[in-house]
Amino acid sequence: MTTVANLARWLDEFAPDRLAESWDNVGLLWGDPNSVVSRIMTCLTVTAETAREAIEENAQLIVSHHPVLFKAVKRVRADLIETGMLWDLGRAGVSILSPHTAFDNTEGGINDGLAHRLGLTNVVPLRPLSPVPSFKIVVFTPREAREAILSAAFSAGAGRIGAYDECSFTSAGHGTFFGTAEANPAVGQAGRRETVRELKLEVVCPKDRLNAVLAAIREHHPYEEPATDVYPLHATTGKVGAGRVGQLPEPTTLRVFSGRVASVLKAQGVQFAGEPDRRIERVAIVCGAGDDFISDATRAGADVLLTGEARFHRALEAEALKVGLIAAGHHATERPGVEDLAKRIGDSFPSLTVWPSRREHDPWNPVV
Repeated sequence: MTTVANLARWLDEFAPDRLAESWDNVGLLWGDPNSVVSRIMTCLTVTAETAREAIEENAQLIVSHHPVLFKAVKRVRADLIETGMLWDLGRAGVSILSPHTAFDNTEGGINDGLAHRLGLTNVVPLRPLSPVPSFKIVVFTPREAREAILSAAFSAGAGRIGAYDECSFTSAGHGTFFGTAEANPAVGQAGRRETVRELKLEVVCPKDRLNAVLAAIREHHPYEEPATDVYPLHATTGKVGAGRVGQLPEPTTLRVFSGRVASVLKAQGVQFAGEPDRRIERVAIVCGAGDDFISDATRAGADVLLTGEARFHRALEAEALKVGLIAAGHHATERPGVEDLAKRIGDSFPSLTVWPSRREHDPWNPVV
């Protein structure tokens, strides 16, 4: 039996909430975490049309890239355009998860998908996210206290590595101590040196959970003075962050590359700013509304920034900076990720029926 909460945990493992931009609203935004799920629809945006599709197709969960309730609302009414579909979804028991910029920024997310579709190599984040500081906690304990201490540490937030929880390492050895007259040892006697068989437990812990984990270990440790070491770990940036930048297999021109973008993304009305014959080899990508990454693209040595939508003055800025700018459409740059996400969920939960919305469409129509 799979619940909404199961899907929320899976999504946070793939696209952790911590990767979302500070202004964003991600995670389980609507519905019951304990609701059982058998049918899931992904979409770019929850609209009246996609909501009807989910209800008519008996979905119990929508995974929408764009969040609902992005701004505070004071009324959720059936007769209001902005909240009517939420009323309908609530009555039908349909929940909504949204990964948004966490999905943009994670490894294997929307921007990585675009880079892969366009054949880029040596792809790295355009604006890397600072890694979360973490520590390794080492504690020595009698064998019989191992499970209690580890369970307490895990519950307090230790032991998570990537998509894996409750990670630890145990090694055996011998410890010595000499209890003074004021001591009340849990093992052996005060006033003489004792040698006891102990276990060395090692767990990792994020900085924001360090104090809570240490307190949990002390609470469940049988010793008066647990021997505990805390080591800062070297942080690596990994492959997460906003946008991507990579190399084309062969150089081309801005005009030709813009045409390739239109073909690969099936995007109509693609626009570009810059000299049409400009040499393009290094490409920066930011899905959706990413024209404010022009300076990042320049610093990364990109010849062009591909995004969904761009403002007039950003095009002028791109010209001044001598970097190409391609606006392929918000829908065109993010809809492929919605389709990829449906497949990823289906592969991870093969007993569920998962599909990308069949009715969703780009609201912009090209003039032919």
